[in-house]
Amino acid sequence: MPKANKRKSEKSGPQPRQKKIKKSTRQAQLEEDNKDESMHVHRLGPSPQSSSSLVQRLPSTRPSDTIQPMKSTWINKQRVLIFSSRGISYLARHVMKNLRSLMAHSKSEPKAEIRKNFSMLNEIAELRNCNKILFFDMKKKRDLYLWMASVPDGPTVKFLVENLHTMEALKLTGNCLRGSRPLLSFDKKFDDEPHWKLIKELFTQIFGTPKSHPKSQPFIDHVLTFTIIDNKVWLRNYQIVEENGSLAEIGPRFVLNLHCIFEKSFSGMLIYENPLYVAPNLKRHMAKAEASQKYQQRVYQKLSYEQKKPKESFPYDKTDEIFQTPAPPADNEDDDDDDDDDSDSDSE
Repeated sequence: MPKANKRKSEKSGPQPRQKKIKKSTRQAQLEEDNKDESMHVHRLGPSPQSSSSLVQRLPSTRPSDTIQPMKSTWINKQRVLIFSSRGISYLARHVMKNLRSLMAHSKSEPKAEIRKNFSMLNEIAELRNCNKILFFDMKKKRDLYLWMASVPDGPTVKFLVENLHTMEALKLTGNCLRGSRPLLSFDKKFDDEPHWKLIKELFTQIFGTPKSHPKSQPFIDHVLTFTIIDNKVWLRNYQIVEENGSLAEIGPRFVLNLHCIFEKSFSGMLIYENPLYVAPNLKRHMAKAEASQKYQQRVYQKLSYEQKKPKESFPYDKTDEIFQTPAPPADNEDDDDDDDDDSDSDSE
C-alpha cells in the first residue's frame, strides 16, 4: 500500500506545476497584447490614434452626400491563352494575330503538336496562369476548328470556322487603338435557347477586356458584334466613328458554325450537339456526288440514244434496182451540134 501511494504522489506532483507555468505565460502574453494598441479591434466608432498603419478603420456613420471614390483596382483577372496546333494555314495564323492585338488580356504560346489528347491544354493554361483558352486546330490543311474553353471546370465549345478574312486582306477604312476596351453587342436570339445563353456568357468572359487591366487603354472605341444567322455566329468588328452611332468596319471577320459543347475543359460529357451541323468531309462528298451525277446523266443519255437510234435511216428494197434502166439520149443535143456547125461556116 505505501508503495502505491508513493507512485500516485510521484505522478500527480509535476502536473500542477506545469499548469501553473502555462497560466503564467498566458497572462504575460495577454498583458503584452493589451499594451500593444495595434491589436485592439474597433469595428464601430472612430479609429484610434495608433502609430500602426496596418489597421484601417471605417467610421460608424457616413453622410449620404459624400461621393465614394470608384475602385480603380484590377479585379476581373481574366487571361485568355490564344495559340494553335501545327499545320494551320496563313489565314488562320493572321486571324489569330489580329485577335491577340485586339484583346489586351491575351497571352501567346508556341504551336502545340496535339492531335487527340486535348486535356494537355489545361496544363499549358495553368502554367501560363490563364483561365480561358482559344485554340485553333486545322484538319487536312483545309478545315479550321476553334475550341473555346474555360479552365479548369469548363465548359468547352467547338466551332467550325468559315469565311475567314483578316484585317489586312479586307482593306477596310475602320481603325481603333491597340488595347482599347470593346463594346459587346449580342443578337436577341442568344436569349432564346439555353445553349446560346451559355455561349453568350463564354463570349463575354473571353472577348470582354477587364476593367483597369494593366495593358488596356481607358477608351471604348470599337464594337464586337455577335449575330446568329442560319444557326451560325457571325462575328464582326466595327469602329465607333462618331457619337451619333455611325460605324466603320475594322476586321477581322469570320463565321462560327457550332458543332458541340462539352461539360468540362476538353473533357466530360457531351452536353449539346448541333443537329444542323454538317461535317466538311460530308459536304465535299456530296459535292463530288453531284458532279458525278452529271457524268452519269451524260452516259445514260448516250446509251438511250444508241438504243433508240434506227439501224436504217429509211426502208430500202434491193429488188428495186432490177427495174432501173439508163435514160435514152435527148434529141436536143443533136440540134445543138448543127447550130454550132452553121455558126462556124458563117464566120469563115
